[in-house]
Amino acid sequence: MKFGVVVFPGSNCDADCYHVVKEVLQQPVEYVWHQNSSVAGFDCLILPGGFSYGDYLRVGAIARFSPVMGAIQEFVERGGLVIGICNGFQILMEAGLLPGAMLRNDSLQFRCHPTYLRVEDNTTPFTNQCQPGQVLRIPIAHGDGNFFADAKTLAEIEANGQVVFRYCTPVGEIIPEANPNGSLNNIAGICNRGRNVLGMMPHPERCAEAILGSEDGRLIFVSLLKWWESGGFDGK
Repeated sequence: MKFGVVVFPGSNCDADCYHVVKEVLQQPVEYVWHQNSSVAGFDCLILPGGFSYGDYLRVGAIARFSPVMGAIQEFVERGGLVIGICNGFQILMEAGLLPGAMLRNDSLQFRCHPTYLRVEDNTTPFTNQCQPGQVLRIPIAHGDGNFFADAKTLAEIEANGQVVFRYCTPVGEIIPEANPNGSLNNIAGICNRGRNVLGMMPHPERCAEAILGSEDGRLIFVSLLKWWESGGFDGK
């Protein structure tokens, strides 16, 4: 399974994602510069966290016009796997590949600390190695992670089962006190209706090895690999 890590001006978690794929998953991986107009040969693309273009104008708003995003759009339409983490999630929403938008954290503070996520759906390519309702401990690091959607869109996301992760307590309770940024319905990660695109604000690449204090993030990457090995990817 070959991974591509898309690099925008300002990406700063690209090396972390590259490391996890190469050293933890032991799979082939290459960086993909944002000006590339082709993503041929990849089975999964990762849009890492960072501050694309310094997030001037609005987070992800300039990055979505990079040439690579047209290629990613076609990749998604063919069934290709894409995961956007933090700023990568924001870029996917700006590009229209995921619904919703991100507001400033309700605290107006940059938040950087471990959070707990409840797995709402373990049947996706990104969570199939998790248990239903499993609680993962994965850190966040963002100032604009307050997920928002209008009432109609939010209702559709919920009705279609597109919520993959919600912020929760260590025992899985979905309560306001467990929500670090004010996200609607404690949403921490969603997928598209085709279920081949995932956006999540927490950083699984920062907790994929025991030396980092948690291996919960590794489940996301191993799920991708297991899903592909089972023949799930047929969109190349």
